[in-house]
Amino acid sequence: MKFLLASTCLAAALFGFSATASAQENCELSVSNMNWASAEVLAAIDKIILEEGYGCTVRLLPGDTMPTFASMTEKQEPDVAPEMWVNQFRDQIDKAAEEGTIAFGAEVLSDGGEEGWWVPTYFAEAHPEIKTVGDALEHPELFPATEDPSKGAVYNCPAGWGCQITTANLFKAYDGEEKGFTLIDTGSAAGLDGSIAKAYENKEPWLGYYWAPTAILGKYPMKKLPFDAEHDPKEWAECTTQVDCAEPKINAWTKSEVFTVLTPKVQEQSPEVAEYLNTRAWGNDTVNKLLAWKEEQQATGEDTAYYFLENNPDLWTGWVSEDAAEKIKSAL
Repeated sequence: MKFLLASTCLAAALFGFSATASAQENCELSVSNMNWASAEVLAAIDKIILEEGYGCTVRLLPGDTMPTFASMTEKQEPDVAPEMWVNQFRDQIDKAAEEGTIAFGAEVLSDGGEEGWWVPTYFAEAHPEIKTVGDALEHPELFPATEDPSKGAVYNCPAGWGCQITTANLFKAYDGEEKGFTLIDTGSAAGLDGSIAKAYENKEPWLGYYWAPTAILGKYPMKKLPFDAEHDPKEWAECTTQVDCAEPKINAWTKSEVFTVLTPKVQEQSPEVAEYLNTRAWGNDTVNKLLAWKEEQQATGEDTAYYFLENNPDLWTGWVSEDAAEKIKSAL
């Protein structure tokens, strides 16, 4: 892996923007380095591309969803949040966009973030009759719990996460306990990951909550089972996601919309940089495989960014100008 020296800013004349020369020459941007793997890698990719391809100076700032959003709207920093999962605060972020304090860039996960209940691909292929979550919950004998094989197991989301409440309510809505299942508390993300890894090692059945993009789904192919209902946003807000909901109904996760979010400064400094951030997008399959490589190699976000750029030119060159692509290639 090559690690690059900080690039000097390029003159705007290289890009044909003579009217915005001073802005391009002073391209200085802060990028939120959010605290999960896919966002960490994307922030590192953006830093390399913006510095080497567009002559910007880029600072990576620690971030998380709500603190980063609040800082962008109140302080106009950071300038770029590469991977913002917006469903949980859609009203606030839409209002901020309408007021002009932030702007939407690309829908960076082109097929959206995914949440739901999954089974291993080998299980799905061996049991084509299990087409939905409802089908699976009719057959506790196919998913025996480790501690009590007379019951079926559904593995829950880690304790303290919002999806733990949602999964518990959906389990209740399906009458999971009455149908002979038990909801397994995995304790942590590591515990949930370990349960999938163990199932794969022994080619055993597994049913439970997971999400994408993640390294686990890059390493262990899984099939997401559809729920037996369409997404009901009212039910979702008032019951499915509420810890004290008495009578939850069967519901389904909606697609998690994941956008790059920008401050107005980005467009003001460099329309070409803004165009890149309005274009750059990838799919879950690409990210899952990349995160699996990161985990297997115990690589940093920066290492993984270089690995991606070196091995996926057909994808990332479509995000940038021809001139920027040549500069980036020569730096790798």
